[in-house]
Amino acid sequence: MQYYDVAQILTSHGLKGEVKVKVITDFPEERFSAGTKLEIKETKQQLTVKSGRPFKQFWLVTFAEIADINEAEKLFGKTLVISEENQPELPEGQYYYHQILGLTVLDNLTGEKIGQITDVESPGANDIWQVTPQKGKPFWLPYVPAFVKDVNLDKGEVRVELMEGLRDED
Repeated sequence: MQYYDVAQILTSHGLKGEVKVKVITDFPEERFSAGTKLEIKETKQQLTVKSGRPFKQFWLVTFAEIADINEAEKLFGKTLVISEENQPELPEGQYYYHQILGLTVLDNLTGEKIGQITDVESPGANDIWQVTPQKGKPFWLPYVPAFVKDVNLDKGEVRVELMEGLRDED
C-alpha cells in the first residue's frame, strides 16, 4: 500500500497531548479533521485525529490515542502519513502531487512530446508544474486552462498549449 507524508510532529502544546506539526500536505483542513486516520511513518502506529486547528504557520492536532504530554513526547520528530485508501477523492480538475509528477507533457496541437513533469509548487493562486524536456532547460508551467488543456491520468499524459516566451529556448 502507498503512503503519503502529511506532517512532521515538532513538539507538544499544553499538557493534554496536543502536538504542533509542520504541514507537508496541500490539504491540512481535510488531513486534520476529526475522524481522519493517519499513521506514524516510522512505527506504523495508527492515530485518529480528534481535532486540528491552524496555529501561526503550523497546525495543532490532538489524537484519540494520545491522552497526555508524556505520550505526545514519544512522537516528536516523527512523520505523519496517510494511506492511499484513506485519501478522499478530489473534485474534478484537482490532483494530488503524486498523480501529476512523472506525467508526460504533450503539445496539444501536434501531439509532440515536450517533456515530463518533475516538480509541483504552490506559490499562490494556482499551482505551477515544472516541465523537464529531454533537451534544454526545465521550465515552469502554470496550472491554468490557458496552458493545460487536458490531464489524462490513465494515459499518464498532460496536453498543453505553450505560448511564446514560456520556455527558454536558447
